Amino acid sequence: MFKNSRVKKSPLKSKPLRNPGESLEKRLADILLDDVLFFWMVAMVAVALAVTEWSRWYFDTAPNPILVSVIASVVVAIAAWKIIRGLRAAKTVKLGIAGEKAVGQFLERLRVQGAQVFHDVEGESFNLDHVVIHRSGIYVIETKTMSKPEKGKPELEFDGIQIKYRGKPIKGDPVTQVNAASYWLGELLSESTGRKLPVRGVVVYPGWYINSPDTRRTKVWVLNPKALPTFIESQPSQFEPEDVHLYAYHLSRFIRTL
Repeated sequence: MFKNSRVKKSPLKSKPLRNPGESLEKRLADILLDDVLFFWMVAMVAVALAVTEWSRWYFDTAPNPILVSVIASVVVAIAAWKIIRGLRAAKTVKLGIAGEKAVGQFLERLRVQGAQVFHDVEGESFNLDHVVIHRSGIYVIETKTMSKPEKGKPELEFDGIQIKYRGKPIKGDPVTQVNAASYWLGELLSESTGRKLPVRGVVVYPGWYINSPDTRRTKVWVLNPKALPTFIESQPSQFEPEDVHLYAYHLSRFIRTL
């Protein structure tokens, strides 16, 4: 009875690699659907119930508008709070997406020199914004997109251990975060290739000036993304071109199995 029904196969042999900010775009969609649209619909239903009850009262059909209005007011208040919070979160995520895409465009220039560039590499419960495999080494890049201050110079300080803004450490400890990400990637590639591979962590802040005594000597680089290609290119070569392709192959194989 189902002679003509066949399972259609995708023409793609493997999953495509991810784009810059892809995880954040998914998160943005989830926020807008779960925290904004859902509660907007709940609020509208509550208002509709209240309007219905008041209409019945106006036309003398024995309504109970006070109780329904109280319920509707509570529901609308909760929905409004959730919607406002969701819109604020969405604004932050949109800023992050723009930052990751901008940094990704800077990094794409390194392909001309034979580098392999990956975006939005997913781990178990985290993601690496960008990974660059270059003849000078392997780099994990964490993008932090912060709004600029209304007044004063957008400047951050890095002492080799902490990133500070106006003398206070930045929330979230991005240096520790990128160190952990670098270690994870190093272990992943070492297990896959059988070679112990050093991975450098980089934190970039689009649009910010970074005041650091000597970033090149620190374990983690903290930079404006415009400076990153120059920093990478200026490092001494560690790998042959075939090594770059080998490590990129192993990483891409991991990404496509997720």
